[in-house]
Amino acid sequence: MKQYHDLLRYVLDIGTPTDDRTGTGTISVFGYQTRYDLREGFPIVTTKRVPFRWVAEELFWFLSGSTNEAELRERGVDIWQEWATPEQTARFGREEGDLGPVYGYLWRSFGGNYPTKNGVDQIARLIHEIETNPNSRRLIVSGWDPRVCDDVALPPCHTLFQFKVESGRILHCQLYQRSADAFLGVPFNISSYALLTHLVAHVCGLEAGEFIHTFGDLHIYSNHLEQVNELLSREPLPLPHLELVDADRLKGHEGLLNFKFEDLKLNNYQSHGKIAAPVAV
Repeated sequence: MKQYHDLLRYVLDIGTPTDDRTGTGTISVFGYQTRYDLREGFPIVTTKRVPFRWVAEELFWFLSGSTNEAELRERGVDIWQEWATPEQTARFGREEGDLGPVYGYLWRSFGGNYPTKNGVDQIARLIHEIETNPNSRRLIVSGWDPRVCDDVALPPCHTLFQFKVESGRILHCQLYQRSADAFLGVPFNISSYALLTHLVAHVCGLEAGEFIHTFGDLHIYSNHLEQVNELLSREPLPLPHLELVDADRLKGHEGLLNFKFEDLKLNNYQSHGKIAAPVAV
């Protein structure tokens, strides 16, 4: 994961001190891009431990269309808990745990009248287009709806992703991320979209190619600088490889939605130890 180390060093080298919504303060740059060839190994940070099961469970939660934080926590993942407290949800007239129109809703019911699921199922449309019109330049899922972006505590940071089918057999994915917490969030985002690319490729009978990660505001929080420097002092280890276990039964749109963590195996993931850091809310 040399690309991730290069990203952190780029922010440290040319970033400027910037005030932010949380009041924590950041070092920030605007505009950056990294590329990961998924055929060379699964991109997951090795210089700190990244909980792959959490990455997968969060992605499955998005794909399910759920916006109920309790359903994610039932899977043992609490990374959305800070935005699901009674204080946060009451700001928008919702019950504890109801995050509002965030990723799951926007992916599966874009333009709907929340919480009614009467919008566009972008995931179903994406799979249909890949299967029936693979040369399309419209293989896009949008997570940014200006009509509702101010109706949630944390509007989508990874805002739009696009797929491309190359030569009828290789699937590439590019993500545009408007805002990126380089130390805590970005490692999750890299592995999440790499996993999504693998899963979409599988259910469409394609080979996973590249994941391209494009950033808007890329930042390191001021209270993460010590942790970043500790991570950069460590030597990256070889990348693991993702195996889909007995997944031939999982095809098409329904197959994508029916993936479970038990269908995944991350072979030979070795990493340095965890580095804890506070999340800015």
